Amino acid sequence: MTEAAQQAVSILRDGSNFSWYVIPLFAFVVYVYAVEVERRNWNLVLAGLAFWGMDWFNEIWNSIFFHFNGTAPMWGAPGDTAYLILIGLNIEIMFMFAVAGVVFSKMLPADPKMKILGIPNRIFFALSLSVFCVFIEILLNKVNALTWDWSFWDAGSPWLIIVFGYLHFFLVSYWVFDMKTMRSKLVTVGTIWTVDAVAMLVFGLGLGWL
Repeated sequence: MTEAAQQAVSILRDGSNFSWYVIPLFAFVVYVYAVEVERRNWNLVLAGLAFWGMDWFNEIWNSIFFHFNGTAPMWGAPGDTAYLILIGLNIEIMFMFAVAGVVFSKMLPADPKMKILGIPNRIFFALSLSVFCVFIEILLNKVNALTWDWSFWDAGSPWLIIVFGYLHFFLVSYWVFDMKTMRSKLVTVGTIWTVDAVAMLVFGLGLGWL
């Protein structure tokens, strides 16, 4: 097991690290969604929940990957945190992803057919923002807040991180945003979160792999 993985495991779900700043972070997340619910911006609410649900899916498979190789996860979060939920997901990251989908969806042009530099705007924003997110991860990695222990998943070869770390978050979130019917949006978001919940129950509570 790598040093970073050992450090993360040592604080995994350790409640003694709790800090009160978690409460205003939680309040901020509630406020962001409350504002959009008040305005009945269901497209934004459901796009945000889709984005957040996709991140949970990623964090779950990252933990399962670590369980099977026993060396290191694809990414770890061994640094200071109020609570490490999964080996690569602390509570601060969780709250960030909770609102990220809402924020990023606000950037979308009203016309989904509009092109930017000849690229459909949804694809353009998904790619651009994925690159931006990976750039932020590189900065976090440099200060050891986010660790990478595999040569195919690091700053020197960021393409897998862009595609499998973020791009599908944006594509699914924007897909939900543009769906024509509320039923389609609810079914899609409900499916994402159902898969996450079942995986947490089976691989987490049931098998203890997380």
